Parts: sequence; structure tokens; C-alpha cells
Amino acid sequence: MNGQLTIVGLGPGPKGWVTPAATDVVGGADVILGYAPYVNRLTPRAGQILEASDNREELARAERALELAASGRRVAIVSGGDPGVFAMAAAVYEAVEKNPAAADGVDIRVEPGVTAMLAAAARIGAPLGHDFCAISLSDNLKSWATIEKRLRLAAEADFVIALYNPASKARPQQIRSAFEILRDVLPAETLVVFARAVGRPDEEIDIATLATATDMACDMRTLVMIGSRATRTVQASDGRAWVYTPRSERDR
Repeated sequence: MNGQLTIVGLGPGPKGWVTPAATDVVGGADVILGYAPYVNRLTPRAGQILEASDNREELARAERALELAASGRRVAIVSGGDPGVFAMAAAVYEAVEKNPAAADGVDIRVEPGVTAMLAAAARIGAPLGHDFCAISLSDNLKSWATIEKRLRLAAEADFVIALYNPASKARPQQIRSAFEILRDVLPAETLVVFARAVGRPDEEIDIATLATATDMACDMRTLVMIGSRATRTVQASDGRAWVYTPRSERDR
């Protein structure tokens, strides 16, 4: 092998949610590449090179990483959350598909991380206790028509739906459009969870319904989770409450 390229998930933010394996890879890398906000979370050791780049430069970043690894270096690409969920692992294999020779002799590995969907679910209870799916609302790499179709079909199939990339400055209306589509299929009382900056000091968790969700604020740091028809709240006698989806279809 010429070198090694590992795509690493740093989790949603807290150091405690970074796996020991990911920490080892980052610590042992000669060069670390990634989107600037993720690279800025790291403290380089002596001699370690950090290369930060902008959003939407995933393919160029992957090609650069393969080039460095082919030269014999230990290279890490860092992603937030899990690198295989709307992140850099797919970009690396896209670069390999584009130029298979770029991977010759390179040991390519993926180290998993805690994705935002799992972190948000853990904060509020067990909303992913039955079947679920994840959909990105970003239309940078797919059409809005495709997103609309997937939203509608997922709601008709009664999945719990985790929405990544729900809103940005460039597309503030799409989350509202998504709620309109979902309201055509699901009851107005369907639970909706807004989990912003999970695990960080400015974390915010809010619970609404499809009837009131349009009025809730969200951005690219927010994970929006739409319950199934069976998702509900459960409350302890001392007043504490959680959101969960029963495991059994009999309880739905």
C-alpha cells in the first residue's frame, strides 16, 4: 500500500461522542482535510497538517485526499456526525469511480460516528423504536421534485422521518413546503421534534405537531424529526416526558 485514507466521523459536537477509533485515526494522521468548521474542532499535534476547505467542495477534497494518500501519507478526512450519512464517505467513493487509478495502492477505510439523528433521538427518548428513514432537504445534488416524492411516500409508508439540512439562508421555504406535503398525508397531531445543536452549549430541543410546526424556527444545525402515526409521548408520574415509537405493530 502507498498510504492510507480514512474518512472519520467526529459526531455532532461533544468530545465524548467521538469514538476512540476516530480519535486514534485523527491523532495518527499526517494530513487532515475537511470542511472548515469540522477541521476547526481539532487541535493539531506537532508536524500535523490541517487543510480546511469550504462547503460544496466535497469532490475536490476527496480527490486531494486520494492524491496525498497515494504519495504514502496517512490521511484523514473529517466529517461531522457519521461520514457515511450525507457526508464525505460517498464523495471519496465518487472520486474513485471517476478515476479508479487514484485509489491504486491506497488503503481506504471509514470510521463511523454518531449521526445527528441518533443524538437527537437519544435526547428525547426513543422515537426511532420502529421503522424510520432519513431524507436531506438540500436540493443541491437532487431535484426538489425528487424530495417531494420521497417525503410523500415515506409519510404514506408511516416511517418516522428524520430531516437533515432542513433550512438555510438560500432556501428558507423548503421546510415549510415539506410540512405542507406531510400534512396532506399525516394527521395534524403528528409529533414533530426540532433538535438544534444537539450536545453543544446552545442545544435546543422543541416538540411541536404538524399543525404548529411551520411556526418553529430551524436552520442547518437543526435535525427535524417527524413522528409516525404511532409516535407518542410517555410521561412519568413526576411529570417528566419523553417521545417514543412503540416497537410492535400491535401497539400502533
